[in-house]
Amino acid sequence: MVRPRGAYGTTKNKKGRFFPFTSELTGVLEAQRAHTRTVEKEQGIVCPWVFHRDGKLIKYFRRSWLTACKDAGLPAKIPHDFRRIAVRNLVRAGVPEAVAMKLTGHLTRSVFERYNIVSEGDLKDAVLRLENIG
Repeated sequence: MVRPRGAYGTTKNKKGRFFPFTSELTGVLEAQRAHTRTVEKEQGIVCPWVFHRDGKLIKYFRRSWLTACKDAGLPAKIPHDFRRIAVRNLVRAGVPEAVAMKLTGHLTRSVFERYNIVSEGDLKDAVLRLENIG
């Protein structure tokens, strides 16, 4: 049996989980792996990190994070904002909540619900769906 591309790993709660990779994410990681191999050959080192600065561990990423957010037109975002977006996108796409919880690493429904914020737009969409049933 061929396993889907993805990764097993440990999380802050020390429980591993499987996360399947999209083809786009696979491409990004493969490109990063190629970059790492180039750096290793050029410097004669073994680099154990996926993301690094010229083979060295990235100790602080706050400034880089802020710059990347600004360049993307998303100033003042924090990593958990993107986790919230992921939860909302999964729910809106009709992914069963149990599956969405596994993908996002939420162990309890109460924490998952903190990320699954209902907006005014969600309420308007729900009413429009009701109108279109009949």
